[in-house]
This record gives sequence, structure tokens and C-alpha cells, in this order.
Amino acid sequence: MATTRKPGKPFPTRDQVLDFIRESETPVGKREIARAFGILGADRLRLKKLLREIALAGDIERGKKRRLHPKGALPAVATLVVDRIDGDGEMIAKPTVWHHDDAPPAIYLAPERKGRPALGEGDRVLARLARNPDGTYAASVIRVLGAAPQDIIGVFEIVGREGRVRSTDRRHKSEFFIDLGDAPSVPSGQLVRAEIVPGRRHGLPAARILEQLGAMDDPRTVSLVAIHAHDILTAFPPEALRLADAAKPVTLEAPRIDLRAVPLVTIDGADARDFDDAVFAETDPDRPGGFHLIVAIADVSHYVRPGDALDKEAYKRGNSVYFPDRVVPMLPEALSNDLCSLRPDEDRACIAAHLWIDGAGDLRRHRFERGLMRSAARLTYDRVQAAMDGTPDDATGSLVAPVLTPLYAAYRALLKARRKRGTLELDLPERQITLDDAGRVADIARRPRHDSHKLIEEFMIAANVAAAETLEKTGWPCMYRVHDRPAPLKVESLALVLDDLGFHLDPNRHGRPDEFNRILAAAKGNPNEPLINDLVLRAQSQAVYAPQNIGHFGLALKRYCHFTSPIRRYADLLVHRALAGALRLGAGALSPDDGVRFPAMGEHISATERRAQMAERDATDRYLADYMRSRVGREFAGRVTGVTRFGLFVRLLDEGAEGLVPIRSLGAEHFHHDEQRHALIGSHSDRVWVLGDPVRAVLREADPVTGGLMFEIVSPPRARP
Repeated sequence: MATTRKPGKPFPTRDQVLDFIRESETPVGKREIARAFGILGADRLRLKKLLREIALAGDIERGKKRRLHPKGALPAVATLVVDRIDGDGEMIAKPTVWHHDDAPPAIYLAPERKGRPALGEGDRVLARLARNPDGTYAASVIRVLGAAPQDIIGVFEIVGREGRVRSTDRRHKSEFFIDLGDAPSVPSGQLVRAEIVPGRRHGLPAARILEQLGAMDDPRTVSLVAIHAHDILTAFPPEALRLADAAKPVTLEAPRIDLRAVPLVTIDGADARDFDDAVFAETDPDRPGGFHLIVAIADVSHYVRPGDALDKEAYKRGNSVYFPDRVVPMLPEALSNDLCSLRPDEDRACIAAHLWIDGAGDLRRHRFERGLMRSAARLTYDRVQAAMDGTPDDATGSLVAPVLTPLYAAYRALLKARRKRGTLELDLPERQITLDDAGRVADIARRPRHDSHKLIEEFMIAANVAAAETLEKTGWPCMYRVHDRPAPLKVESLALVLDDLGFHLDPNRHGRPDEFNRILAAAKGNPNEPLINDLVLRAQSQAVYAPQNIGHFGLALKRYCHFTSPIRRYADLLVHRALAGALRLGAGALSPDDGVRFPAMGEHISATERRAQMAERDATDRYLADYMRSRVGREFAGRVTGVTRFGLFVRLLDEGAEGLVPIRSLGAEHFHHDEQRHALIGSHSDRVWVLGDPVRAVLREADPVTGGLMFEIVSPPRARP
């Protein structure tokens, strides 16, 4: 009998093979794995099958020459860009190419050799990488490739006879030198766009001013920083504006159906700037306990035709971007705020989803049609909720019985279906920024969340599901909104943190939203409830747009797309066009062959969505920093929400502001970063700071330029266990 394994060496388990691949500093091949475990002869086929199963599960990936590495791991040699200097003075880089939703692992660059020019932020290098046991990388530079061309946004100041620009990007640790000869008329305090140029002056990197954007003390400049920093398009091409201005209201011509007698209403926030969805509900005479719903959506595809100037510009933008003081729309205002906005008492083109649900909220059948509607009222969430709670105003009083009561009854049915399928129920407070007449922050408060909000969400979800089902059944291309299951490594990390906080996540049930819901329900009323909701969110995969359907994990749905906001999302416009083609609803339809472009389009609009989210978050951070500036020196109650090797992140309990506690402010001793425990541990004392710890913190800095807040903890830490 042939020997298939070295004596005394059993065939490795799946976990042993995974550990070997993860612990290797560089990608490994099948031959190296076989040698490490003494696998010979026929057992090599068994190993090949095991590796294939691990790869299909998504735990490992194949690189060059079919060598294996953990999912998200970096190659042995890669091009890097210097990203920042951390709180310990170490230089951190990131790969120039990264195809994953998660942030890339930290890469620590070894000190430069003598004779090699000093590296700075933005410099590119070719480097040899070795993976550390904690998932970070050590990199040694093979060759300096130079700096990629880079613009910066910053505040210009005159210092003596020289100019300086302080970048709004907090990753830039130093100011930039500006030759005043190149900026003779730029006053101090101006927000500028500058180009980094080769060389250093007086020890500072040099830059040249390209454009003045406005005075930094002007509150309207806050959003401009985010707009320019994230390359958000603001000006429309003349041809796109011409098409929008030339657009006319639709008339009632086939195949458009007259819906003007239906009392459809819009329900939005008081600060909403466009109204692209209207709703209606009535009992279903053919199904006791059931309902007939209508979700009418602005017919943007009638005005924005495939390939025209409006379409090209909308695709570039991908979506509208919302800031506290303005909107950067996907479509010109002649459409977004006029012809495609479902304003009351005005005829408007729409695509209507007729939905029939039973008493349990299950969708029994549906139909789509092009229509002409006339909104009966422009309502707000607060006014609708007040009316249903017994305090209607003059406008809502007459609508309670005929319009609002059936809407709420249908919502309660849809809520049953939501609970039955086990939708992920995160409670994430949204901060509402209120500006005064001068554009300054007057207040930052938690945005209320009523049943009126949830009603609209459930109606929109039902319509989105119906659109996806229709396109799937007809075989037409569909741009799905997909949300994958959380990655196993993320869940393992979450489970460790939750254990430290006193909650147990069952690893055998993490593939179901209801296991996360069990944790969230157990955390209700716990001091760490906001943190646990945040941690569960961070563990989730990112939802994206794609033509391949894998379902929506968070909503616990087998198929889902976006149909309800074509004014502000290009994905919805694609779905409208596909429905028009599949159901022969008239002009502006998609061609069946257009589906070949959907993979690239899905990647593009997913990227523009992430860009908008980052820009909106950046603007909010800067508004918040401006608001907190007058509170520097005050003490606040907070909680540790992040632990890193360069310090702690603390979120204030009442204000919701989050900022950094630099590690140097914790004391003179060295602090060890325990990644498993999410803790900073003093080397010579028993001082320990752990994720979730309650703290008292003093605000030391609030910088509206970068949006950064800096705190100092003044309460005692916990003692080492």
C-alpha cells in the first residue's frame, strides 16, 4: 500500500490550513502547504479539493501563479502611496490599487536608508511586503516612484513675507509653502485650491495656488470644502441645461393612465427639496384584510433619454449630494425642483406601482403603468404623525380619515411581513443640523423617527421588490441593490468585542439577520447600546449596485432594486428604463442589449454613492467642529468608541460629536495596543482603556478647517484586571 502521508502527521483540518495561509508572510502555493503538513501521493488530490472549498467560501483568494493568500491580503511586492504619519511617528502607506469594500490593512514603512530622499505624504514607492500576525504589513522600499500629481484644498495665510496653506485634509500633518510672488492678490483666510509642486522650502512641501474658493469664515464655505475635496460636479454643461429648460409638462396620451383623481400625497422631511414619491392606500375588496397600494414615482425617464446630454451628466454624477446648506443635484433644477417634483395641485408625469398585499403584508401581485398624477398634498413626517396622534392641523385634519388612516393600516400589515422575515433592525441616530439665517449652526439634535418615516420606507421597499420581481420575470436587465452577508472575519472580530461587552454572538447563526437582532434587542437600555449598534453596522458588508442578484441581507429579501428615487439616483433611472422596455410603456426605454454595460455601470454608481457619503460626512464633521469651537475647554460625558495604536476615539453622549484622544495625552508611559481586547494598556502602571468605557473628556481643540475634534480624558481609567 502506497504511503500518502509522512508517519505521525495526520491530514490537516480546514482550520489548520487556513491558519497556515494566514500566518505566512507571503502568498503560498499548494506545494508549500503539502510540504508543511507532510502530504504525499493521493492525499494531494484531497488537499486540492479542500483548498477549492476554502476558496469558494471566500476565506482565501488566488493571486499570481495561483498562489494563495487570505481574502484582502496584499501581494509580496506592491506599489504603495504614503498616506500619513501616525501618532507614534511611524509612516503609514496604502496600496495604490484596492478592490475591496473594506479599508486596506495598515502598512508600516521601514525607515528610509541613508542617501535616499525623505518620503512625504503622497509619495509613491515600490515596496516588498511582509504580513504581520496582527494583519498589518511591514514594508521595505525597493524604489521611490515619485509623487502622484495632487491638488489640495486649504486655508491660505500670510506669515511674515511668506505664504502658507493649511490643508483641510487632516492626513496632511504639515503646512504647505506658498511663494507670495505666485499669489499677490490672495488675502489671508481664503479657502484655496492649490497644486503640490516638487521641492521643499524652509522644510515645508511647496504648493501653488490655482483657485480661490471663498473666505473661510463664510459659513457657506464649509460645504465647498467637501465639494472640492471629493470632486463633486457642480456646474451643468450648457447642452444639459438647454434640454432641461426646453422640457414641457406631459399630456394625457397613451399609454399614460389618468391618476389625477386618486388622492396621492407626498410625505417628506420639512427640509426636503424635491418630492419624487407619492403614496395611496385603500382596502382590497377582493381580499378581506388586504390592501391595494399605489406608489407613484416621478417619471424622470420621460425627460432624460439614454445617451443625451442630461443622461451623460446624470451618469457622471451618479446621485445627488445633500449638505446642510445646499443640494448638488443629479439633474438641473428645471427638472429636479420643477417638472420631476411631485408638487401639489400640479399635473406631473409618473410611473406608478400598483401593489396588492394581504393582511400579513405579503405582496400578492403588482402592476406598473405610466401615469399622469396630481398630488393632493405636500405633507411632512411631523405633521402626519401629529395628525395620527390626535392633533391635526388645518391641512391634515380633512385627510386623516380618507387618506392617512388607510395608509397607516397598510403600513401595519407591511410591518408584519418585515418582522416575519427578520430584517436587520439597527437603531442608528441621525443628527440633524439646523442653520440660522447667517448659515451658522444653530443646533445639532437627533432627528426624530416616527411611524410616518417607517410607513414611507415600507411602501418604498414593497415597490422596489415589485420592480425587481417584474424585471426578473421578464428577463430584462436589472440593476439590483445587493447586500452580501457579513464576512466571517468581521463577524469573528465582532464576536470578540461583544464578548468583552457582555454579549454572546452565536457564530453558527451569524448568517441570519435575526441573530444580530437578538444582540441588538438585548442591548436595549444598556449604556453601550449606541456602540453595539455601531459595531454591528461596521461588521456588515457594504450594499452596492450590480446586475448579478445575490439578495439583500439587511432587508432579508431574495431580490431588491432601487426604483423610488430617480431624481437623485441614477440606479433608479436605469430601473425605470428597464421597466419601460419590459412592459412596453413608451419612450425612454432601455434596450435588452444594454445589459452588457451594467457591470461597469454598477461599479461606477456604487463609487459615486460612496463619494457622496464621504463628502456629506466631511461637511457634517466641519459643521460640528464649528459648532463645538465655542465649547473648547468644557468637560463632557462620553464613551470610548474606538481604540487604535495612536489613541482613543471618544463620542459625546449628548452632542454625538466624536473626536480623538491622542495617545500622548494619556501619560508619559508606553501604551500597548491590544487589538483582541480593543484596549490600550499602560506598560508600567495598571491603567487600561477599553472600547465602551465611559469617560469624562475635556474638549481641547475644535478645527472647522479639518473637521477634527481633540479631547483629553480627565476621568480615571479602569484598573488592569
